[in-house]
Amino acid sequence: MSLNIVTLVGRVGGDPDVKYFESGSVVCNLTLAVNRQTKNNDQPDWFNLELWGKTAEVAANYVRKGSLIGISGSLKFDVWKDRNTGADRSKPVVRVERMELLGSKRDNEAETAGKGGYEDEF
Repeated sequence: MSLNIVTLVGRVGGDPDVKYFESGSVVCNLTLAVNRQTKNNDQPDWFNLELWGKTAEVAANYVRKGSLIGISGSLKFDVWKDRNTGADRSKPVVRVERMELLGSKRDNEAETAGKGGYEDEF
């Protein structure tokens, strides 16, 4: 048996970075700040998120910097070679399977002004 589940609630660190492919696929990348309170430091932990398909489209249309969201997904590692040094590099990324828009209805309306209300979960 193996288990790879990540569940986070936090605030989005910047507007969504959305890419559309000729195949019709869509991907959205976000950063998420999650507060982890400790005795000495109240700095957030930052997570890289990757969303695909309908969830990516919803994020593109309704999520903005500062939005409060909840996500669940799995952890993966992107791996590449550094262009300058040729060294292997990697970074952890949460592949989001489900996203919920959190916060008050007023917050969501202010963030999506002119785009229509949206209250469902994904």
